[in-house]
Amino acid sequence: MNSVHLDWRRSDGWQPETANQFKPDLVLYFGSRELLADAARYHELRAMFPEACLMGCTTGGQIHDSEILDDEINAVALRFDAATVKAASVAVPDVNDSRLYGEMLGRALSSDDLSAVFVLSDGLHVNGSELVAGINSQVGNVPVTGGLAGDGPRFIETLVGVDAAPQSRNVAAIGFYGSSIRIGHGSAGGWDVFGPQRLITKSKGNVLLGLDGKPALTLYERYLGEDEIKALPGSALLFPLQIHDPRRPEHQVVRTVLAVDHNDKSMTFAGDMPEGWVAKLMRGTFHRLAEGAADAAQQARDGLENCRDDDGVAILISCIGRRLLMGQRAVDEVEAVNAVLGSRLRGVGFYSYGEISPHATSGICELHNQTMTITTIGEAAA
Repeated sequence: MNSVHLDWRRSDGWQPETANQFKPDLVLYFGSRELLADAARYHELRAMFPEACLMGCTTGGQIHDSEILDDEINAVALRFDAATVKAASVAVPDVNDSRLYGEMLGRALSSDDLSAVFVLSDGLHVNGSELVAGINSQVGNVPVTGGLAGDGPRFIETLVGVDAAPQSRNVAAIGFYGSSIRIGHGSAGGWDVFGPQRLITKSKGNVLLGLDGKPALTLYERYLGEDEIKALPGSALLFPLQIHDPRRPEHQVVRTVLAVDHNDKSMTFAGDMPEGWVAKLMRGTFHRLAEGAADAAQQARDGLENCRDDDGVAILISCIGRRLLMGQRAVDEVEAVNAVLGSRLRGVGFYSYGEISPHATSGICELHNQTMTITTIGEAAA
């Protein structure tokens, strides 16, 4: 496998200019809504790489090596020696049909030689946990990784596209095929729980209506000041919820807020909030979040067995809540990842509204929030 990293700036367009001499099978690209809403960037990539599969999405900031950027589009082009790829996409007009959309993608990609799936999803109009469950139902034990597109702290619109300009209410996926492909994955948080344990007493899918028999939003308002309440849902990203089935306390996932309804005091999360599950508030520190990112990097690097580091790439997908909490120190978690991956395994990625990766305990692919999730891609040495 060979790869080329490239980026787009307003001042000088796509760089390096020699990138169009590369003949990739797959190009992944990430940028802000302002930069990708103009289909011109997609058409430029298509002209540069007429035979490649192109997949990209909007973000809450781009990750490029050790930098976090907002005013560039970052991309990586991959050419495989033996592995092949296939793209699929589906429009998502109704969040309540998220599992169905996942099943459609899974069926489109399912094959005996399918080795992995990488997904980019609309970040505002999809129930991520249901989407992933639908994909899992069709592809079996094949690892599924990826993330939900972002829109910075605005939560207005997210765009996703595969072999077409990115658009709203869309989910795209890439299947990797063949025995030579190597996909590593890792996901870790670094958040700490605090406060009393709560019981989810009323919910509908990913809409949380009641905790301990009281309106859900009331809980958050106890921990937020007046200005932070006005800044919802963005301010709630600093206080995610850790949830688990009381029958499986070791299987914990984190959920983050996408929207709030002040009238009925409900909160919409990126994934399911099942009634009867236990919930606890979480908060993070710079040091612990950076440690979590390093843990995810080690998990992902371990998956590139029989590959040289300089033959692989790392796709970093971190939650927008982590960036909002860490501010300028968000670079700490990127540097922690790089320290583990090494200088030859270059990273590209973005800040998301949700992350997709196998669970560290169960191995089941599912939606995560407030994590650093890393997918490493390589091919076995000949």
